[in-house]
Amino acid sequence: MKITISDNAHKWFKEEVGVEKGQAVRFYGKVYGSTEVHDNFSVAIQVTEPSNDLLGEVTIDGITYYAEKADDWFFSGYDFEVDYDQITDDVKYHFTSQ
Repeated sequence: MKITISDNAHKWFKEEVGVEKGQAVRFYGKVYGSTEVHDNFSVAIQVTEPSNDLLGEVTIDGITYYAEKADDWFFSGYDFEVDYDQITDDVKYHFTSQ
């Protein structure tokens, strides 16, 4: 799985979540909500150290963004893109078929 974080989304994580160099952001599926490709599940985030069993990761300016293999049920068959929405002042998630 390829993970892509836009420059504006990266800036949002630093400013709004307070993520700093050396830290990591985990993406995973949670009950409730929806995505472009999921009903009743949405994306959750957690600032935590990655396990050794990663599904995908990207590091920008010393901050690692990742998903674990335990969450393959949620990301399976998709690449994952995170962008920033100026209207909602929040990040938005896109799933692209592999």
